[in-house]
Amino acid sequence: MKLGFIGLGAMGHSMAGHLHGKGLLAVVGNRTLAKARAFAEERGLRAAASAAAFADCDVVMLCVPMDADVLDNVGGLSTVLMPGSVVVDHSTVSVDTARAACERLAAHGIGFLDAPVSGGVEGAKNGKLSVMVGGAADELEKARTALEAYAARITHMGASGAGQATKAVNQVLVAGINQAVCEGLALGEKLGLDPDKLLPTLMSGAAANWFLDKRGATMLRSEFTPGFKCAHLLKDLRIVREMARAVGVNATVIEQSLSDYAELVERGLGDADTSALITLKRRG
Repeated sequence: MKLGFIGLGAMGHSMAGHLHGKGLLAVVGNRTLAKARAFAEERGLRAAASAAAFADCDVVMLCVPMDADVLDNVGGLSTVLMPGSVVVDHSTVSVDTARAACERLAAHGIGFLDAPVSGGVEGAKNGKLSVMVGGAADELEKARTALEAYAARITHMGASGAGQATKAVNQVLVAGINQAVCEGLALGEKLGLDPDKLLPTLMSGAAANWFLDKRGATMLRSEFTPGFKCAHLLKDLRIVREMARAVGVNATVIEQSLSDYAELVERGLGDADTSALITLKRRG
């Protein structure tokens, strides 16, 4: 199997590194070509200056920021990949974008999987991501060996778009947990509780969760190194809001989180970890 990877950001860099470690990666691409070249030169790979560099790949993975980036890359890959190859998109985009990408590639005999991930930067570094996949089962099997390089769990959720639908649910839960943990810990601060006693006590009971475990101590020290950036969650929640509106769900968690993370971005904290939400909770 010969693989390509496009998008060497905070998560993509580690994911591509795991593929290289398994001897699967052949070529990398990135919006900033210099970053791709540096990654490739260090590991003896090819850096892609255009879509044509991926022409001999069996599978190409995407991990890019926006819906438009996915569609742009799919447009280029559709003209160069061989029929029977597969594009796997790890970006968080809308269900409509996933289905449009699938249709465009299918017209050329190329498979497509919408396969967003959860687990954050830590999960990517440790090769322990949860991958939620939409698309054809046989195309997932073609890509499974590659996905296993950085996944703790791979779940086939259904047809095209089901992966992104699952990620939408994931992001609502993430936003709600963030709200609860940041508000609770801000309250704990105001009540004068000792964080060295508070955090392990909470983690030993029903309030235990990943965000509290991984971010509780750092947010109480006002350390907001991402992690997962406020601006990225804001982008995701805007996508999720449209999906919730379309199906008629009461979206109070989504709306509150959109308001809060928009304020954090406006205050210059877009690149801070999502745990920076505690700065709003502290204001009362």
